[in-house]
Amino acid sequence: MKLLFIADPLESFKIAKDSTYAMMREAQRRGHTLMACEPKDVRWLRGEKVTAFVRDIAVLDTPVDPYEWFTAAQAAPYERPQVLADVDAVLMRKDPPFDSEYFYATHLLSQAEREGARVFNSPQALRDHPEKLAILEFPEFIAPTLVTRDAADIRRFHAEHGDIILKPLDGMGGMGIFRVRADGLNLGSITETLNRHGAQTVMVQRFLPAIADGDKRVLVIGGQAVPYGLARIPQGNEVRGNLAAGGRGEARELSDRDREIAQALGPTLAARGLLLVGLDIIGDQLTEINVTSPTCFAEITAQTGFDVAACFIDALEIAVMARRSGAAPGFKASANGVQGG
Repeated sequence: MKLLFIADPLESFKIAKDSTYAMMREAQRRGHTLMACEPKDVRWLRGEKVTAFVRDIAVLDTPVDPYEWFTAAQAAPYERPQVLADVDAVLMRKDPPFDSEYFYATHLLSQAEREGARVFNSPQALRDHPEKLAILEFPEFIAPTLVTRDAADIRRFHAEHGDIILKPLDGMGGMGIFRVRADGLNLGSITETLNRHGAQTVMVQRFLPAIADGDKRVLVIGGQAVPYGLARIPQGNEVRGNLAAGGRGEARELSDRDREIAQALGPTLAARGLLLVGLDIIGDQLTEINVTSPTCFAEITAQTGFDVAACFIDALEIAVMARRSGAAPGFKASANGVQGG
């Protein structure tokens, strides 16, 4: 297959833990050809199909320098034009934030789909599932949660629950997350910072003490949960478990509750075009549904031996074949990946 990855600059990848790199390496191992570009390289012109200016790349088997892990047949500004409908799969792997430019990119990708392109995750599904707000569809699995711009609402929520977490809707990697305990210290100042005096919406949740045991990332591929998750455990006095915020990653088998949540959400999300999803679970509560560029492939594989990238490429191959035939794929988890069912 010919695969086009739309991602951040390849030169910025930290390949020791980058899930897109793991996908590329496994795809190349199977004989698939790789192309890469950034969202800014995608364009539409009347009379033409959606086109990206891409580099044809190859992943080095044993990179000596972590910043020189690939070769490219083209270099800026001499990338070549590639019609998206003429490749086998387009993988949208741009990291958050989901800002206006990301939003516009999904609309270009939707146009590409109308022209025959196969895009994963579906651009429509990316727009329909903002990562903080997507949990609202599944209230039976989440902790007490408030979404509001109003400072008075936040004060009332704090008065009821005592110990709360506040976070912006467009944050990533734990950025902008605050904890306010029962004494309410700095609640007003934190609220003003996050809601910009009522101009910006904020999410508020009851603090979950189970965060001390980790914020678990559960990967769902083709509607089925990977059997191991990554618990991201806060270090020192930090309340955030995010790896980007210094959390320690510990791979674990899924708990019964993890599987219950994944089994309840997985088929629904897959049917909407979300081939890869990262569920965040603290204790027994769902806290986020990550759809833009879920990660943790490398950490889970290194600690458990379960090849997450192989699982993903299995599912991608099945999904591409299903899209070509017009059929809906079925998936079944196996010891080494996902098999068609």
